[in-house]
Amino acid sequence: MTSIVVLGSTNMDLVAYVKRAPARGETVTGRSFRTVPGGKGANQAVAAARAGGEVAMIGAVGSDDFGHRLRDVLEHCSVDTDLLRTVEGPSGTAHIVVDEEGGNAIVVVPGANGSVTSLSRGDEALISGADLLLLQLELPLSVVVDGAAHARGQGVRTVLTPAPAQPLPPELFDLTDLLVPNEHEATALTGRTDPHAAALALLEAVPEVVVTLGAAGCLYAARGAELLTVPAPRVRAVDTTAAGDTFVGALAVALGEGRPAPEALAWAGTAAALSVRREGASTSMPYRTEIEAALGTPPSLEADPA
Repeated sequence: MTSIVVLGSTNMDLVAYVKRAPARGETVTGRSFRTVPGGKGANQAVAAARAGGEVAMIGAVGSDDFGHRLRDVLEHCSVDTDLLRTVEGPSGTAHIVVDEEGGNAIVVVPGANGSVTSLSRGDEALISGADLLLLQLELPLSVVVDGAAHARGQGVRTVLTPAPAQPLPPELFDLTDLLVPNEHEATALTGRTDPHAAALALLEAVPEVVVTLGAAGCLYAARGAELLTVPAPRVRAVDTTAAGDTFVGALAVALGEGRPAPEALAWAGTAAALSVRREGASTSMPYRTEIEAALGTPPSLEADPA
C-alpha cells in the first residue's frame, strides 16, 4: 500500500450555493448553505485514503467545534491524525460561493493553520517513512520549504500543489519532484496563458509538471518526453470545489503503486470527475471501488441523481 504524508491545511468550508455569484457590492439570495470539512491538505488526505493509500496528516486544527469535526472526519476516513496538532483558538475556514454551473469563488482564513511554522522530530520521522509527501500553500511557506527539504534528503517524492497561487522561491522549485498547478496557477507562475507554454516553462524549474485543465482533462510534461494530454470523462458538474484536490490525492496513490503516467493520470482524472458530480469537498470524494468501476464503463459518466 502506498504510504502518503500530507503536510497541509485543515479548514471548515462554509459553502453557499447560489444561482450566480454576487458582483462587488451586490447581495444575492442563496438556495442552500452547508458546513463541510475541507482545506487543501485535508482534502488531499481524504482523497488519497479513499483511493486506497495509507495516509497520515501533519497540520493543525483549532480548539473550537470545527477543530473537533475536522479531526473526526479525517479519522473516519482512516487518515492517521496522531501528528495533527490542536492549538488554542479558531480552526481555519474557507468561505465558498458555488454557482449553478458548479463554479466557485473562495476566501480562506488560515486560523490554526498559521501556527504550523516548523516541523517537529515526529513530523520529520513520519515524512522519512513515506513514499510521497503532498504539499500545498495554505500553511506558512517556511514550513512547506522545510517539509520539502526533509523529504528530498530522505529520498521521498515531493508533490506540490501551488495553491493559493503566489510567487515561489527558487529553493522550493528545486525541492519539488512533481508540480500540479491548475491552468490559472500555471499562468500565475509563468506569465504564459497557454497551458502548453506554461508547462514547458515550468519544466525549467521542476522535473515533472501536470497542469489540470478542468473539464478538458490535464496536460503532463516531463523532461525528455513529449507533452501528453489526457482527457477527462464527460460529466455534469454540480460542485467543482474539490476536483483539484481529489485529482492530486488519487494521482499520488496511482504513482505510489508504480502506474505509468498515462494510466495514473486517467485514474486521477476519473476520480476528479466523480467528485464534481456531488456537492461539498471531502464529502464528494470517491472511493477506490467507485474509481475502478467508472474506469470500466464508457467514457461518458452520468451525473449522480439529485
